[in-house]
Amino acid sequence: MVNAILFDLDGVLYQKDEIIPGAPEAMAWVQARRIPHMFLTNTTSRPRRALVEKLGQLGISVQEDQILAPPVAAAAWLKTHVSGPIALFVSPATQEEFSALPQVSDTAEQGAAAVVVGDLGESWDFATLNRAFRLLMDNPQPVLIALGMTRYWHAPDGLRLDTAPFVVALEHATETRAVVLGKPAAPYFQTALDRLGQPASQTVMIGDDIRADIGSAQQLGLCGILVKTGKFRSSDFQHGIEPDAVLDSIADLPAWWDTQRSMASP
Repeated sequence: MVNAILFDLDGVLYQKDEIIPGAPEAMAWVQARRIPHMFLTNTTSRPRRALVEKLGQLGISVQEDQILAPPVAAAAWLKTHVSGPIALFVSPATQEEFSALPQVSDTAEQGAAAVVVGDLGESWDFATLNRAFRLLMDNPQPVLIALGMTRYWHAPDGLRLDTAPFVVALEHATETRAVVLGKPAAPYFQTALDRLGQPASQTVMIGDDIRADIGSAQQLGLCGILVKTGKFRSSDFQHGIEPDAVLDSIADLPAWWDTQRSMASP
């Protein structure tokens, strides 16, 4: 019997800047039932404050501490594991999540203790990627931090590359492995479970990414529900990952939840 929920945001509750039909009602139902829940996102282009504001404008009220995002996890990890300035390759808005940490200049090509890579979108160009490469080739070699390993996402103009392709390029060029602080890394899911105080076996992950959301959650023992919104494609079922349930959208969550609870009851 599932007792708690982890929600992806983009593609599940909203797409582009539009709410998924039925999402506010589904979230109101979750809140009225007092079901333990958190929002587990790989969004790195904006801080949690902006996500709270966006959700509020779309009719969904959440608190900032209910959102677990890679920049928050990365900042906490860096404070504990890295001594020295960091180099940020994240959007300007997201940089505020790292404001408490020392940083190298925006043009530095050496001297960083860690290189943090998130979704830079159209700001990526050869010079920017090459600066990250030069920083990582310094001696001693900095730690490469990946804010999630999402391959692509559904932007207003269509599918766009996300963080993973650029991280993989840097890993290949520098012969290093990134520390992943976001989906699909198991510690990221475990952090959310710890905050909820719920075991994996009684928690469901709801997402639109068959690999990063569903497959990775199932490997940790969570129930994985795939929604047919956001980046969902019919070809997702050809990757050898079988969701525990498939919903047309998050609007179908209350009916699914009640059905599962009734089936699990003696």
